Amino acid sequence: MIKNTVLVVLVGCFLVSCDFFTQTDDRVPIARVGEFYLYEDDVEDLVVEGTSVEDSTLLVNGYITRWATQLLLVEGAERNLPEDSQKEFNKLVNQYRNDLFTKAYVEALVKRNIDTAVSMSEAQKVYENNKESFKLNEELIKLRYINMLQNALNKEEIEKRFKRFNEKDRRYLDSLHIQFKSYSLNDSIWVKAAQVVQKIPVVNADNKKELLKKSNFIQLKDSIGLYLIQINEVLQQNDYAPLEYVKPTVNQIIINRRKLELIKQFEKDITRDAIKNNQFEIYN
Repeated sequence: MIKNTVLVVLVGCFLVSCDFFTQTDDRVPIARVGEFYLYEDDVEDLVVEGTSVEDSTLLVNGYITRWATQLLLVEGAERNLPEDSQKEFNKLVNQYRNDLFTKAYVEALVKRNIDTAVSMSEAQKVYENNKESFKLNEELIKLRYINMLQNALNKEEIEKRFKRFNEKDRRYLDSLHIQFKSYSLNDSIWVKAAQVVQKIPVVNADNKKELLKKSNFIQLKDSIGLYLIQINEVLQQNDYAPLEYVKPTVNQIIINRRKLELIKQFEKDITRDAIKNNQFEIYN
């Protein structure tokens, strides 16, 4: 009864002041389900440039059909589902909406206020307090290597400098990089042994154990290539991963903790301010 009265009033207002309330909609409709319309604007981003007319038609028609089917199913549900079920669904919809808005708002506040800089001392403290969580499940290696042709003219000089490897040797080897098939002279970083095996195909199950010996020089060959490998340091499974290797993870742990602290503080502040401004009160 109330709904019908409101409808009559709205229609009457429309008839009395038709010219004043008239609004134009320049959008072009392409489908209708009851009082809902689908417009060209709604589907213009579906088709990427270069798509054929046939494929574009199939894509748009499929979208229209899914759009219409969903609306018709919702309409059928609203007519036929029990009122209690519809109330429960509406509660869930409202809760989901609130969760989305809350999450987006909190994330924006955190992003604007969080300090993402992590000092080495702070990282070291978190690392030491959680050291058991940083045990390795695979081997790590520090190494340098060169893959070159077996018949390289300056092979002996390269090998000598590769083994000695002072600053001048490093610059010399860097200057020859165009004649190497592949190489890495950065032996100060930890890499996974599995990555080394993948990068250097000549390493296999038989010689891999040589790869896991500290301060070891290895020379391997395949049909055309010569591999020079110098192992500097090795960490085995169940050794503690070094801080330098897991620092990105440690940093993320610290930042996540800061996020949680900020969120708790935001929640306290917004509630306190609402109480102070008489926007929020609890009745006894």
